Parts: sequence; structure tokens; C-alpha cells
Amino acid sequence: MAISASLFAVTIDCPDPVRLARFYQGLLGGQLRSASADFVVLATGHGTRLDFQRVANHRPSPWPDPAAPRRLHLDFSVDDLDRAERHLLGLGAVLASYQPGGQRFRVLLDPAGHPFCIATAAAAGVPDQELAADPPMTSSEPR
Repeated sequence: MAISASLFAVTIDCPDPVRLARFYQGLLGGQLRSASADFVVLATGHGTRLDFQRVANHRPSPWPDPAAPRRLHLDFSVDDLDRAERHLLGLGAVLASYQPGGQRFRVLLDPAGHPFCIATAAAAGVPDQELAADPPMTSSEPR
């Protein structure tokens, strides 16, 4: 049974919230809000905000290390992959050495080392096949 809930923010752990928030502001626009240098909110006006939280023990996720646990990553739809890539590299992103998406999407690392993707509209589209109401879960999938 679903409850009444809506996603209002995604919080990203990092060593320097102000720096990382400014990076994503360069991609998305919006306003930065903060109560301290340890927690910064990027409000873009698109409904869901990005929050940046300082953590002392931050370590970038290794990409692509199949032995490392996968964590959440962000995907952004862009009009022009090449232009967006150049813009993001200028803001401080790094192009990941492994690129599984061909011309559909690119993997970059933000200034704190988090992998994220930029994708064409076709790659960002919602799959057209609806998932069954209660698909069977395998033992390796979290519930």
C-alpha cells in the first residue's frame, strides 16, 4: 500500500558543500540557500532540490570498479551532449575513463568524485513497457 509522499530533495554527501553546490548550479541554474557551510540547498524551481551535506569521511565512488558497491548517481537530460560535456568540464567535471553509453549518454565525475550522467532526450526517455504490479524479487535485490 502506497502512502502519500513526494520526493522533495536528493542529498549528496561531499567534503565541500558550497563548491559542489556551485558546480551543479552551473549545470542547472537556480538559487543557493544555506544555514551553514556544512549544508547547502540548490533550489532550481523544478520541484526537486539538490542538497549538499558535508561529511568528514567522504571517499569518491570508484568508477567503474565492479568490486565496489554501487551508489546512487544522478542523470541529466541535455540538448547537446558535446556542448554539455564541454560546459561541465569547464565547471570542474572530469570525463570518466569508462564510457558505456556510446552516443546516448556520457559518464562524468563531479568535483567531489561522484559519477553522474548526461543523456540525450532519447536515452532519458521513460521505457515504454510497464512493469508488472508485483514483479518477483531475486535474493540479491533489496526489498
